[in-house]
Amino acid sequence: MNRGVVGALVMGLVAVPLLARPVYADAPAATDGAVSPKRPIPLYDGRPPEPTPVGEYFLGVPRFILAPPYLVEEYVLRRPLSVAIPAAEQIDLFTRVYDFFVFGRDHKAGILPVGFAEFDFNPSVGVYAFWDDAGWSGNNLALHTEAWPTDWFAASVRERIAFGNDRTLQLGVWETHRPDKVFYGVGPTTLEAYQSRYALQKLEASAAYEWRFWRSSRIETMVGVRDVSVSNGHFDGDPNLTTEASTGAFAVPYGFGKEYTAEANRIIAAFDTRAAESRRGSGIRLELDAEQGNDVRSSPSSGWLRYGATAAAYVDLTGHRRVLGVSLMTQMADPLGPEPVPFTELVYLGGDHPMRGFFNSRLLGRSAAVATASYAWPIGPWIDGDFQLAVGNVFGEHLQGFDAGLLRFSGAFGLSIGGFQTKSAMGAEDAPIELLIGVGSETFDQGGQIDSLRVMAGVPFSF
Repeated sequence: MNRGVVGALVMGLVAVPLLARPVYADAPAATDGAVSPKRPIPLYDGRPPEPTPVGEYFLGVPRFILAPPYLVEEYVLRRPLSVAIPAAEQIDLFTRVYDFFVFGRDHKAGILPVGFAEFDFNPSVGVYAFWDDAGWSGNNLALHTEAWPTDWFAASVRERIAFGNDRTLQLGVWETHRPDKVFYGVGPTTLEAYQSRYALQKLEASAAYEWRFWRSSRIETMVGVRDVSVSNGHFDGDPNLTTEASTGAFAVPYGFGKEYTAEANRIIAAFDTRAAESRRGSGIRLELDAEQGNDVRSSPSSGWLRYGATAAAYVDLTGHRRVLGVSLMTQMADPLGPEPVPFTELVYLGGDHPMRGFFNSRLLGRSAAVATASYAWPIGPWIDGDFQLAVGNVFGEHLQGFDAGLLRFSGAFGLSIGGFQTKSAMGAEDAPIELLIGVGSETFDQGGQIDSLRVMAGVPFSF
């Protein structure tokens, strides 16, 4: 080959990579004998870095507050489950358990063992049975019963009839008898040291109708009757209600030692911009509710009206069901006659109501106001976490006596297995297994110290 041709080829091979190098107008030229400065990294794909999502800027504070529960759910729950669930799937454990408890054509019927335990209360064990499409499509039956040898039991029978995808009629009967209900007095300044026990006997029947319309908005109506009887109770050496009242801790409340039969009507109207049946997305919710009741044994002198409103906003910070929420709630209870409202019909906080760090009905009053911040996130398959911080209390008539010093703090961390509960006039739909740890404080004027601990686990039921 001619030497001139070979030389041209060599020069071409050297020149091609030099010509292919990117050229930077702002890169300083190298001087003789000087070390060339490092060139800036080129954008090989021609695209600038993706901007940081807006939600990331707001996650600093929640991440700091949620660090302890995060460590628990990450290293005690999620990582062990990431090993246990695949192992269970390899031996087909879930299918075997499901087929054992759920049976019938298309697995539309089943009998499941259930139980519930809450610190400082009697536990319970029982069964939950269901039959979907019983007799015809859309007719669902359910039986839930629990009991414990220490004189307490509860049971409910429900029939839910669906009319299309947006209308449901529910017929139900509930009976409850438990001797370990707690009472601390009525009003904002009751003390944990005033804890006493009373027994509640309740038999209730109702019919509820629900209409679901735009997105998650709905209107629910309910009519029913309930017979209520209250007497002294007992649990683990705690004084009964009249014994504690005799010490001057509180007055015996109106309705104690008296049986009444109440006719009640309720309506709930909720405007909710979140996607239909999506309880874990961005949006706002405005809800109004009202219930009118009267004691048919002493009507018209005894009656009451309980009503309230809730406004809430939710933001999915990452688009993956990590939802930050804030809400404001107020409730009122007014007599509709010369007699006071029975204490079992007053506004209450705690339990399944706002300020979940307190026991059910720990706070009783003529009115209540609560502000709540919450954060919800998925932990693993079928498991969701929920963290709530709330400030509020009960007060007098129409928030009479409201003062920042009378507010209390409540904090709760919960896990839901199987989905989140849907609270409505119809009760809980497909109630999951729930675990909760919560704390509550005295009023800020009393020092605001944490003096209430709530720990519960099981299938929740409004017994």
